[in-house]
Amino acid sequence: MISSRAILLLFAFLILSISINLYPVINAESESAATDGVVMEGLTAEQESAIAESKESFVFQAEVNRLMDIIINSLYKNREVFLRELISNASDALDKLRFLAVSASEMLGDLKDLYIQISYNENLKTITIRDTGIGMTKQELINNLGTLAKSGTKKFLDNLSEGADVGLIGQFGVGFYSVYLIADKVRVITKNNEDEQYIWESTAESSFTIAKDPRGNTLGRGTEITMFLKEDALEFLKQDKLEEIIKHHSEFINFPISLYKKTSEVVEVPEEVEDKDTVDEDGLEVEEEKEKKPKTEKVDKWDWHRLNGNVAIWSREKDSITDEEYQKFFKVISKEPSDALTWIHFKAEGEIEFKSILYVPTEANNLYEDYNNRKAGVRLYVRKVLIQEDFEDLLPKYLNFIKGVVDSDDLPLNVSR
Repeated sequence: MISSRAILLLFAFLILSISINLYPVINAESESAATDGVVMEGLTAEQESAIAESKESFVFQAEVNRLMDIIINSLYKNREVFLRELISNASDALDKLRFLAVSASEMLGDLKDLYIQISYNENLKTITIRDTGIGMTKQELINNLGTLAKSGTKKFLDNLSEGADVGLIGQFGVGFYSVYLIADKVRVITKNNEDEQYIWESTAESSFTIAKDPRGNTLGRGTEITMFLKEDALEFLKQDKLEEIIKHHSEFINFPISLYKKTSEVVEVPEEVEDKDTVDEDGLEVEEEKEKKPKTEKVDKWDWHRLNGNVAIWSREKDSITDEEYQKFFKVISKEPSDALTWIHFKAEGEIEFKSILYVPTEANNLYEDYNNRKAGVRLYVRKVLIQEDFEDLLPKYLNFIKGVVDSDDLPLNVSR
């Protein structure tokens, strides 16, 4: 007789054999599912495979790893700033191209429109921002996204690690790394006039990859950044949320910012009309006409919608601005229905230069009845990007009824901006 122990051993051996034989099949099926699906819009599974085969791996500079860790865990408490930072970077790329095109108009080529476009995909859980700016070469991808070229930023990191209370980052675009607040993986596709189109990709770990785009030149020129969202960041796939962030932080950016959004409209549906002939008293056929209400249905339509139509009039010379424009701008920033009582438009020069418009509204709106809780009415901008909505350091608290803006091109940015 076979002992119970021998039966158990035989049973265990059979299970192990089945598991070993099934593993390649299960593994192959999971790999097939990963490659058969579309990873992002515009790239097929075959093109994704070509990228995987041709990509080169690079290691982040140590300071970049430290910087990303600080940004993700310490600096940005409000995750929505990722979009503000990317729009600001896109605007800088467009500004650079426009400046260079003044002396070399051929740089614009066939793509003469300068704009920023933002789209999202709920199924793939991605957000994409694209600009038609200067773009980057392969070497610039390595330098700009893989290393910290500014010695001032390295000094900031060194001081911070030593426990110093340092707020100055300088004007290096560290904001790009804020994408990892909401994304597990980021892919940057870019085309510069001096190089071919490349794809940069990283998961915010210690390395990144670069590959030549197998599709060739699809952008024409510029940069496209696609973020693959974390599960706890899916709120940013809501159309209203994206629109609110863009309008709040970037309404005065010089270049058009458009969101690919869904709108619903009611349309008439054509229907076949049957003509029924009836016979009258004299035996003659009479065509009967019936009035029918047209049949309608609700359809969804996707299209680009510009979100930043307001003009930053503070950057213009005050002699070129009419009173009507000043009053219109006051209503934009204050949300007040009535006109301002008076205003002052000035430019300050010194160690830090800035431009400002300050308004005195018609009423103080019960300022002194809620004195301690009343927030400042002056907004702080840096290069037309909203940094702080209630800038309390400019005016004393008893002047919080004053509305206005302060904008500087060379203001040192605080770590939290």
